[in-house]
Amino acid sequence: MDFAAAGLLDDLAGEERAQREQLLARLVQDGFTTEELTTAVKENRLALLPVDRVLGGTRTAREIEEETGLAAATLVRIRRQHGLPEASPDDRVFSDEDVDAARSMKLFLDAGFGEERIDEITRVLGESMARLSATITAAFAETFLEPGASEEEVATRFAALAEQLTPAFGPILVAGFKDHLRDSVQRGMLGLAELEAGDIAGTQEMAVCFADLVGFTRLGGQVEVRELGTVAGRLASLAASLTAAPVRLVKTIGDAAMFVSPDPAPLVGVALDLIDAFAQEELPSLRAGIAVGPALIRSGDYYGNSVNMASRVTGVARPGSVLCTREVRDAAREAYAWSAAGRYKLKGVSGPTVLYRARQYGAGDDNDDAGRS
Repeated sequence: MDFAAAGLLDDLAGEERAQREQLLARLVQDGFTTEELTTAVKENRLALLPVDRVLGGTRTAREIEEETGLAAATLVRIRRQHGLPEASPDDRVFSDEDVDAARSMKLFLDAGFGEERIDEITRVLGESMARLSATITAAFAETFLEPGASEEEVATRFAALAEQLTPAFGPILVAGFKDHLRDSVQRGMLGLAELEAGDIAGTQEMAVCFADLVGFTRLGGQVEVRELGTVAGRLASLAASLTAAPVRLVKTIGDAAMFVSPDPAPLVGVALDLIDAFAQEELPSLRAGIAVGPALIRSGDYYGNSVNMASRVTGVARPGSVLCTREVRDAAREAYAWSAAGRYKLKGVSGPTVLYRARQYGAGDDNDDAGRS
């Protein structure tokens, strides 16, 4: 193959050109086509092609259907629900692991899971795996990418590491899933009412908290992207480390974290601890808002008036404060010091809403709104 004529050596000279030619020759020998090489060069990922081959698919959906009995159309739909690029039943994008996954999926379908529930599970799994894989990829590069390494060196080393380390993630993922599944079962409710109805409770009384970084968007124009990512990462790390039962961290999204708890008092404590931790590390200010009420859980997330109210309360909270609705204050009145924060007109809420600021008890502290309604 004439690599120069194909435009695969453009703008390269000397040692870089020689190393590119060496890598291209090896990739051709490994079976990569001119089209694949050209696309990889344009997308600036030529050194990652060997890793793609280690991870890549060699099976079609039709072949897996013949082997497992799971319809090719179902396989393609599941791939789409994962958020992966569209594929036809004849595209070789499926791996040996997809064969085992197809057998497992068929087992769930045969056990009575409807396609709607399978799609819901797959969407949540796809979103989680997308974040996890992006995090692992970044960590992989930061750990093993050496300054001044050539494309040839990176391609060889990364492919070997991917082949060696990728299987090691399997037990980690299974263990993490089982731990979270057990925790979910322990938190679940299955009483006589649920048994009679043949379904779990549609809504649960839940306290909901949002904590977000004040001025995060404005901060993005003042600091480097890496520093911004460090702040968001620290929020995620502290949110996870400070959470204790019955409080549960639902998710972190960039500049915000969401928590829930059936008991408002421990949730107030987590919010206060998180804000205090940010202050001690001299990180940008946090603020938090907490509300309580019926919440519906779907796809691992929570919906309902309490969620919307907590978001609205967070939006009017001052930096470094934990602002709560009256219901939260009443439920946790003895555990913290409270002060009336005033009446607020919140979006989507008719009439003014009285809010209260929570603080940890300190020397001489008392509830200065104890006599107020």
